[in-house]
Amino acid sequence: MDVPKITTDCPDCKPLLEKQQAIIDMLVKQVELLTARLEKVEREGKRQAAPFRKKRKADPKKPGRKSGEDHGKHHRRAVPEQIDETYDVPLPACCPDCGHGELTKTETLVQFQTDIPRVVINRQFNIDAGICCGCGSHVQGRHKLQTSDAVGAAAAQLGPNVHAAMALLNKELGLSHGKVKRLLEMLFEIRVSRSTSCRSMLRTADRLEDAYAQVRRAVRGSPQVVGDETGWRVDGRGAWLHAFVGLTATCYEVDATRSIGPAERLLGIDWSGIFGHDGWAVYDKFTAATHQQCFAHLLRRCESLIQSGTSGALAFPRGVKDLLLAGFEYRNRFRSDEMTAHGMKVMAGRLTMKMWKLVRHPKKHAANERFAKFLENHLDDLFTSLHPPGADATNWRGEQAIRPTVVNRKVWGGNRTEAGALTQSRIMSVMQTCKQRLAGPFDFIRCQLTTTSPLALPLPIAAR
Repeated sequence: MDVPKITTDCPDCKPLLEKQQAIIDMLVKQVELLTARLEKVEREGKRQAAPFRKKRKADPKKPGRKSGEDHGKHHRRAVPEQIDETYDVPLPACCPDCGHGELTKTETLVQFQTDIPRVVINRQFNIDAGICCGCGSHVQGRHKLQTSDAVGAAAAQLGPNVHAAMALLNKELGLSHGKVKRLLEMLFEIRVSRSTSCRSMLRTADRLEDAYAQVRRAVRGSPQVVGDETGWRVDGRGAWLHAFVGLTATCYEVDATRSIGPAERLLGIDWSGIFGHDGWAVYDKFTAATHQQCFAHLLRRCESLIQSGTSGALAFPRGVKDLLLAGFEYRNRFRSDEMTAHGMKVMAGRLTMKMWKLVRHPKKHAANERFAKFLENHLDDLFTSLHPPGADATNWRGEQAIRPTVVNRKVWGGNRTEAGALTQSRIMSVMQTCKQRLAGPFDFIRCQLTTTSPLALPLPIAAR
């Protein structure tokens, strides 16, 4: 961009014009920098693989396994402890190379194989039924493998393993109902329809109602909760999927609004634990809670200001970045037993004071001023992770919980009904909580489908 230089012979106007020219030069440089960044982002956004690409490292490691005796052995598959089938493989009738040479057996080699059985089990239950002599009620027996008491027109049913598998395929692995149908037909020759998979989800969610209530109580009783949210679709309309991650449980809730409603219903507005989040202003309404602003989000905001800023506008984001990284360093020193809890509290106070000195003066750069106002309003929420040393400095738990839901949304878009949204919330909450407690979600769902009474969720590792 060519800007004409302002010249004048007036000695009184010269200093003012020089100052204006310096400001113009700075703004021109900033516009050129931002224009180049915008063009780059627009080009990259039009690429088909843009959401999945990875940045190549300047000095990448050599691909493949490392050579030498110390590498490669730990990748070998273990020999099965139990052998179910044994096959003898004789020598061929003649040499495959020359076609007529006689073969002499010299040794017997051993190979092991682990495969998936495709045998479908078709069960028949002969259920004894009778009448109570006292009250006249109809009574029938129930086997531990039955998923319901229905007979007659509804006597032909799917087993608990099939229902539990469909729940994991749809809600965790992200397969649509049509793909679940196709997978069961290809692998096991079980003929179902897409509506069967959909009805199975609804029925499984009904059975997990009490387990979902247990998850909500566990999150509400957690001393630390991390919240995050992402866009969702219900019946084609915009909605939001909220995730709240406690230390031993994770609760999802699909809501039509991006508001405080889901958090207030789950935790209660008077909840007083440590609330980690990405700076969404709605969470500030939990005035009794101790907040922790996510360091990762703040550092990314600093990096953005550094990349778009020029000259003197760079000092502020660089100073904020240094203080945040210092907080990480003190936390790591505490974890390596180089600092005490009291020392961490002292350093948190010092870092807060330094941050206040950075943000208290007005900033000429508009973006810096907005960032400074945000930091000033949340000074007490920046270094909370240094007060109780066990608190998280970022909302990584929420980001990890949201990630599989984003994959599901990209595959099949969301839910078609409100009942489907409730089903999504219940099944995903129970599955994620089971994994968080290092228990198998498949086994828990299968057992819940075959019992007539609610089951307790697996205990956390610390309580076992």
